[in-house]
Amino acid sequence: MTTTPDRATTRTLRIIGIGPGDPRQVTIEAIDAMRGVDTFFVLDKGATKESLVAVREQICDRHLGAGNYRFVEIEDPPRDRNPTDYDAEVRRWHDTRATRIEAALTDELSDDGVGGILVWGDPGLYDSTLRIADAIVDRGRLPLAVEVVAGVTSASALTAAHRILMNRIGEPILITTGRRLGETPSGVDSNQIVMLDADCTFRHTADPGDFIWWGAYLGTPDEILLSGTVGEVGEQIATTRAQARARHGWIMDIYLVRKP
Repeated sequence: MTTTPDRATTRTLRIIGIGPGDPRQVTIEAIDAMRGVDTFFVLDKGATKESLVAVREQICDRHLGAGNYRFVEIEDPPRDRNPTDYDAEVRRWHDTRATRIEAALTDELSDDGVGGILVWGDPGLYDSTLRIADAIVDRGRLPLAVEVVAGVTSASALTAAHRILMNRIGEPILITTGRRLGETPSGVDSNQIVMLDADCTFRHTADPGDFIWWGAYLGTPDEILLSGTVGEVGEQIATTRAQARARHGWIMDIYLVRKP
């Protein structure tokens, strides 16, 4: 998708999906797009920043060559993790992010420069970057063309790692978050792919006989895979997740839970 303002000279922002973290899962289309980027912008937070920047640098080293790219880090604004109004807090957070990214694009790119943001997984699945880019365009202060390159999703990396299908014949798939898992309506709960679940909510919503396939750091040397019934491996997943997060300072994980 490309949106282009009616201006002869405009900056370009490429939002590029790079998969879950394995440099081999970066598509040829993404590599071609990366090769045309003048400056990559990085917006990470806290303890995750150093490690996640390093993974992006490894990807760029492999596909662009060391020293052939430029990174600009943007300080991520703070966010209330337990707000009274979740949607309002996320909108406020995204608005502040948009302001900081807009300022960085203005300061760090020439009028016709090309910036890039490397997005984990796919930009269209539980990622806010495209929404923030649209907000910058809608403000109308910075002429900006937005280009989006799809990436390998963490969901497809999970099922490939476990050698399973996302669904059984004729059954629907629900993709949701840990925060919304308890709201899953009956009839679409046969195959649930769950992201952003820091609390391992499946321990409270799934039956002990439900099967779960869990993965963290998919496609990287630190990859962890566990599977079994919730009754058998549920607590093991929660313990392993907590230990891995403490060890690395961050974690990206996902799971599929299925009714028997």
